[in-house]
Amino acid sequence: MSTQVLVTGGNGFLGSSVVRGLAEAGHRVVSGDLTEPASPVPGVEHVSLDVTDPDSVRAAFTSRGVEVVVHLAAVVTPGRQSSREREYAVDVTGTRNVLDGCLSHGVRRIVVSSSGAAYGYHPDNGAAHDGWLTEDDPVRGNEAFAYSHHKRLVEEMLAELRSSHPELEQVVLRIGTILGERVDNQITALFERPRLLKIRGSESPFVFIWDTDVVAIIQRAVTSPVTGIFNVAGDGAMTVDDIAAALGKRTLTIPEPLLRAALAVGKRLGVSPYGPEQTVFLHHRPVLDNRRLKDVFGYTPSRTSAEAFAAWRQSRRSA
Repeated sequence: MSTQVLVTGGNGFLGSSVVRGLAEAGHRVVSGDLTEPASPVPGVEHVSLDVTDPDSVRAAFTSRGVEVVVHLAAVVTPGRQSSREREYAVDVTGTRNVLDGCLSHGVRRIVVSSSGAAYGYHPDNGAAHDGWLTEDDPVRGNEAFAYSHHKRLVEEMLAELRSSHPELEQVVLRIGTILGERVDNQITALFERPRLLKIRGSESPFVFIWDTDVVAIIQRAVTSPVTGIFNVAGDGAMTVDDIAAALGKRTLTIPEPLLRAALAVGKRLGVSPYGPEQTVFLHHRPVLDNRRLKDVFGYTPSRTSAEAFAAWRQSRRSA
């Protein structure tokens, strides 16, 4: 059955693939973003959409009979000219504007790309499940990290809406670290260094998910009868030592207080974009349990965390 779908952030890394996949599956797709797409998809309507502007959001919904919204617009990797205020405007205010649009125009379902970062970076993460976080654990995104804090605020907004407006179905995807053949970001930059940084006494495990799996899950969320919150990650996790071994590299193990002091100095001198708060990010990473994704949502990722990392490593060798 064909569905009228509005995708926010339709020109982004995930958005462009989601838009193409939905169109190829026969859905009627409206792709909203700030600029025109580099490679327009035949049959897709592209609209100028600034989620921070209520009028722009309203115009994207008007007279289009939108049934499902896939909300991907967010600031994942801030640019040099970015600011906390701008990121909040996109991530939080922008989501509020999109949700208002959904309610005003009778949208049936919204699919939201959240993040494992919404759980926050805390020493007691997953304490009830041997370090693994389930969807029943609280979201406690740290205020020190804009992305983590904003995902928490968005999820709190969505939780309130589930009570006040249950008629708007929700699929909330808490996505782990995405890898893919074209992925190149702040996380993968850590793996490109000659030696991998490790905090003494911390395994710093990562969970990975291949990008085509994320796209497939989002596309399935548009039409599946299942709603709810789902961790999106491959099976298993990889510690910093595991990653270093796979890359044939060594680790640089540093006591947390020493790294914190070094980052504080580097930030103050302008030689590092990262401040002392980054030690928490490295020390207490959220490790996502994916059983609900497989057992309730009905999707098993094509690659485990280790297999996704191996595929990313091979793509870098071939580049």
